[in-house]
Amino acid sequence: MSTDNPTDVPDVSGVSIGILGGTGDQGKGLARRFGLAGHTVLIGSRSAGRAQEAAAALGGTVRGAENAAVAAEADVVIVAIPWDGHRSTLESLRAELAGKIVIDCVNPLGFDKQGAYALPVEEGSAAQQAAAVLPDSRVVAAFHHVSAVLLLDPEVAEIDLDVLVLGDDREATDIVRGLAGRIPGVRGVYGGRLRNAHQVEALTANLISINRRYKAHAGLRLTDI
Repeated sequence: MSTDNPTDVPDVSGVSIGILGGTGDQGKGLARRFGLAGHTVLIGSRSAGRAQEAAAALGGTVRGAENAAVAAEADVVIVAIPWDGHRSTLESLRAELAGKIVIDCVNPLGFDKQGAYALPVEEGSAAQQAAAVLPDSRVVAAFHHVSAVLLLDPEVAEIDLDVLVLGDDREATDIVRGLAGRIPGVRGVYGGRLRNAHQVEALTANLISINRRYKAHAGLRLTDI
């Protein structure tokens, strides 16, 4: 499935997508967009009832279940859980996530009177922590900078955004780039090895500051590629 041309991506139209933490705005937004693109989408939560309620609100091909069931069934799993539950949730799902592509979009951020700031992570980044906790999974970092507000807005047909995709597994990053492109207007761009995920996660703090100052939902676009 790996591609030689950096602008080419594999056909991922039949890939089912699970979203851990799918009842939060980011998770619901991604679920909505992938559902609209025709994917089977499974929303996960610690509570199956909450997951089913969120899925019912989105409709279409979106279903809800407990995190473990979603992790076991989906082809690709997106981690969109709060940072404070990141390690413990992934540790509890190590068996279910073995052999799967796991997309980590968690941003370890703190907030105070001056706004958002990046938190230190012992492993270097949330994505590297996921890789350490899930040695049998193919961890990729992506979808950090996409606005949940835009994802959920029915008036927004296309999202003007490049998604930086980082990882050490070439085939896995190609597949994730392909999934990013399933959202109209979005392009998946390879952004380096997983060890470079820290600055991508931390940049979210800058985007939050930009969006507060300019009352916007800004993302990133890269030039010359």
